Amino acid sequence: MKKILYTILAAAAVLSSACTNLDETIYSQIAAEKYEFTDDDIQAMLASVYDYVHQVYASFNGMGDLEESTDMWCVPSRLGIGWGKYYILLHKHTFNNSISHCAGFFSAAYSAISECNRMMEMDAIKQNAVTFNQLRFFRALMYYNLFDNFRNIGLDTSYIHEDGWMPTQVAPQVTYDFIMDELNAIKGKCGADNGFGVVNDYCVNMLLAKMYLNHNAWFNDESDQSYYQKALDEVEEVIASGKYSLAANYLDNFKADISSSPEVILAFPFEYPYSYGLGWASLWLANSNRKTYGYTSWATSGAGAIPQFIHTYDEDDQRLTDTWFWGQQYDQQGKEIEGCNYTIEFGSIDGAYEFEGARCHKYEIGNGPVGTYSTDLPVFRYADALMIKAECLLRLGKNEDEAAELVSQVRARNFTSAPEKATVTAAQLKGGSCYDYGLRYNLNIQDDPAKTEAGQKNEWVITHEGGDDIILGGLLDELGWEFMGEWHRRQDLIRFKMTNGQSVWNGKSWFCKPRVETIDNVDDNIFPFRAATLEANPWLTQNPIRDVK
Repeated sequence: MKKILYTILAAAAVLSSACTNLDETIYSQIAAEKYEFTDDDIQAMLASVYDYVHQVYASFNGMGDLEESTDMWCVPSRLGIGWGKYYILLHKHTFNNSISHCAGFFSAAYSAISECNRMMEMDAIKQNAVTFNQLRFFRALMYYNLFDNFRNIGLDTSYIHEDGWMPTQVAPQVTYDFIMDELNAIKGKCGADNGFGVVNDYCVNMLLAKMYLNHNAWFNDESDQSYYQKALDEVEEVIASGKYSLAANYLDNFKADISSSPEVILAFPFEYPYSYGLGWASLWLANSNRKTYGYTSWATSGAGAIPQFIHTYDEDDQRLTDTWFWGQQYDQQGKEIEGCNYTIEFGSIDGAYEFEGARCHKYEIGNGPVGTYSTDLPVFRYADALMIKAECLLRLGKNEDEAAELVSQVRARNFTSAPEKATVTAAQLKGGSCYDYGLRYNLNIQDDPAKTEAGQKNEWVITHEGGDDIILGGLLDELGWEFMGEWHRRQDLIRFKMTNGQSVWNGKSWFCKPRVETIDNVDDNIFPFRAATLEANPWLTQNPIRDVK
């Protein structure tokens, strides 16, 4: 199955790089003749859909970049190196209509939707019910991501349109209902065991669970708690299937090849050079740090962990060092790399030196030009199903001890040196977060690297907000440690509330991002459309969010 998928990915790479009209592919030509399609033919025809979906999740300006707006990591302006202002705006939540990250993800998602629509109108696809339903899933998945990030979007459900047609913006409830109708229509109809990287029935369960879990946060209305029960019912089907279990080691889910992990429900396989996955080796590593991995592609020391998040980990939690690294670095022969010594602390999003900030190596980094480009990406994991069940039980106020047992089960593999610490209680999960929220930045951007030594930065802005007032704050911490870098955190920060009614997303400060004083409005939880997007579609109006210019 994985060989078939790599064939698909190779075809996707050709399709994405060629300047051809996808209406004129060989498949659309031979479909009009008397050709009998095999299952492999059908799968290969999905190449362009896979390609665009990959772009949504893994490419620069994709969904991974939008996680820079959370409390985990950021891309500061690197003194003497660069990186740009849009990364800073994402961190500070001063969004505007020029942020390219929003446009890149938006465009790729609609391209995937268009490809799904195109293929769903082909006779060969219509005659293959499972593949047809898998395409409906991918279309729903793209709309789910668009809805989550932009909310006020247009729906396009067919491929053939009149000249000049553009999708009309619809109310959020319309989009939500459309996604739910699609998923419920294909539930149980995508196949129970289709192999690694292919949509199956349990992928549909997981996406339905996500839709239910976030409903009240999206619509800013907690009056109907039944959505949590519905989310619980969906993950119960995944758990009861017996098809999945936790991998023995956390990092088994983030190797270059994760096809053998029993935990993966849905993943996107990548195989360099046929397809290009997550470019995090280039984003996180300093140039000299490439020697540690034998990595030969570009690296410019962009991203760094927000120190406050690093300090939330228990020192015995293996996810700390499985996910992050800092300190002196060595080449593959064990020799110190001169000057390559990362610090956890750094001064500001507006200015940081090359080796400030811990770096991420959660996704396996290969040698040569491969880096993380060939590392498979998990989208839904069994751990997520267990954590959703735990969260729903806690929100519904029932079987809270079982919820704690589920979280403890996920934690167990990460505390082998201190197994007693793996066990958490319902009271701990329902209590506050251990994140030391508040502003932590230096007003002085020094030109002299020597002045960055401890004690030399003396113009700090420091506030203390803590996390005691976060409802289910202990669970929010658990989600952060388990799912860092898996497109969870922004959604989680919006869903989890403080005792004053605000979401953590708006109500807390971290690093250089200030809190919002007013109580939440759902419009604060979405991104703006890029100016070029609005110019291209006259039926779209700008999202009414704070700070859009």
